Amino acid sequence: MKKYNNRVALLYLLSIISPLSFGVWMALLNNFSVEVVHFNGENMGFLQSIREISGLLAFTIVFWLLFIRQQSATYIFLILLGLGVAITGYFPSVEGLYITTLIMSFGFHYAETLHSSLSLQWIKKSDTPAVLGKQISLRAFVSILSMVVLYILLKIFHLEYKYIYLIFGCIGILLVVFAWIKFERFEDYEIQEKKLFLKKEYWLYYVLTFFAGARRQIFIVFAAFLLVQKFHFKVEEIVFLFAANKVISMISAPVVGRVVAKIGERLSLQIEYISLIVIFILYGIVQSHYLVVILFILDHILFSMAIALKTYFQKIADPKDFASTGGVSFTINHIAAVFLPAILGLIWDKSYESVFFIGAAIAFVSLLLTFFIKDTSKRHH
Repeated sequence: MKKYNNRVALLYLLSIISPLSFGVWMALLNNFSVEVVHFNGENMGFLQSIREISGLLAFTIVFWLLFIRQQSATYIFLILLGLGVAITGYFPSVEGLYITTLIMSFGFHYAETLHSSLSLQWIKKSDTPAVLGKQISLRAFVSILSMVVLYILLKIFHLEYKYIYLIFGCIGILLVVFAWIKFERFEDYEIQEKKLFLKKEYWLYYVLTFFAGARRQIFIVFAAFLLVQKFHFKVEEIVFLFAANKVISMISAPVVGRVVAKIGERLSLQIEYISLIVIFILYGIVQSHYLVVILFILDHILFSMAIALKTYFQKIADPKDFASTGGVSFTINHIAAVFLPAILGLIWDKSYESVFFIGAAIAFVSLLLTFFIKDTSKRHH
């Protein structure tokens, strides 16, 4: 049987599995947890902490690489992701949802870490921003497609949650099996370091990664919450807004990738952080429904700028450090995810504006740190 010998094509295929399985899991989570499992706020807070534990432990991926190659490990964790999603609806209790979430989350976070590492190893440095941009665009397209199918299954066929979870979890697993069978086993260009370490020469990357994780939480947890609590957006309006974000991301991400390649990481990150300072301050004072929608969309577009942080690391790092540092940085990115929502949630009840002003302060510190970045726009060693 002829096998495909295209690393980038495999990366594209593997990149769509998470938005299929995990994306649908996230889309249904709030309704499923309230309507079927009867969650309260405390349960949901604890679930979100559980979901981020595996991200915090992503550094342990290096131990798996002692026994198994990165490509095979990626397949295994993507299957674990699909399995966790597929069985979610069959354990409709508080403890059951905690356990299936943990299974799903370990698969998701470890697979994402490995996929990021393989992308940096397999793609030429000059092509990386463009390819990563296309990956984001492809993920957005698949997310939109899955939302359309999800809407049809819910509104027209009135399918139960458990069957929808089963369908999308199994689709993810089948795609992994296809990749495993049809693609060659590729040799690593660089044998990856199997030890955990923090290198002082990567300190700037670590710190910027930590702040990126903090910014991500403020958007994911509190920006959408602002739309619902303060501006009283209905569920169909939120779903439409998320779909619109995906469409815009699909178009804008490849453009962002080309811009990063042209102007370099330093200037790209400075543009991102200056924009975030303005957006977060406006979140704190906005009174207009139309303006808050524009802010929400702009905020989402800026997520594509994460390409610049990845390509910056690709240029400064020893290639054999990609997997180990990828795991460590994923953990650093999730440190904020474990404690920040709880702390900011307490602040939110007293002053929701302060949450966004803290976000602006985080972006300002990140901006100051970018001045330590050497100009990498012409460095492709």
